Amino acid sequence: MRLNINADLGEGHGAYDIGDDAALLDVVASANVACGFHAGDPTVMRRTLEAAKARGVSVGAHPGFPDLGGFGRRRIEMDPHELENAVAYQIGALMALATLVGVEVTHVKAHGALSNMAATRDDYAMAIGRAIRGVDPKLRYLALAGSAMERAAGELGLPLVREAFADRHYDDDGNLASRALAGTVIRDPAEAAARVVAMAREGAIVAMSGRRLPVAFDSLCVHGDEPTAVAVARACRKALEDAGVEIAPIPAFA
Repeated sequence: MRLNINADLGEGHGAYDIGDDAALLDVVASANVACGFHAGDPTVMRRTLEAAKARGVSVGAHPGFPDLGGFGRRRIEMDPHELENAVAYQIGALMALATLVGVEVTHVKAHGALSNMAATRDDYAMAIGRAIRGVDPKLRYLALAGSAMERAAGELGLPLVREAFADRHYDDDGNLASRALAGTVIRDPAEAAARVVAMAREGAIVAMSGRRLPVAFDSLCVHGDEPTAVAVARACRKALEDAGVEIAPIPAFA
């Protein structure tokens, strides 16, 4: 079995750092780099790209809502065409800096509230997909498995990589449970490691209610802004490799 482990990185801004990107880049196979709207800036973006290149980690754009103050985790109503432009703008910004660094942008993954809304809203999922296809149709759409984003990738003919989450709990509909609810973020490395091995073996996730949800996925995400992210990522990777799972970068999957 082969899986990807990805993390959302480059989410500092100016003089402020969020998360231990350097340590996570020693663990994950792919990095989703914030593009300046919810976090990140040109200097942070370039530094993250250079660090990923040095470790052979594949990189993707991580566009979010224009919401620096809320870290992109506030739901925003946008016209789908305006959203398409905003996503394309962010992908283009990362691709410009990637050209300076000499690395290829391989995928696009929506951040935070944008991803949560696009998981259930076809108009948002398609807007993200149109932006990806318009900038570069070879870019992979890294999408929550079983979501409207997965359907949009199929409709638009985009290469798809399906994502599940190592450090988040799910609702019964297969979407991520709200961070507003206690216990929906998994911060115990041992719990996360046991969870991902079970997910890989069974091809399923278990919702907070205990309901088992069969789902096919290629990639597992660890959120880089969590204080426990490095420990969780290390535990998950070790447990998966001990179970015979090969960890590979996103270009290996689509």
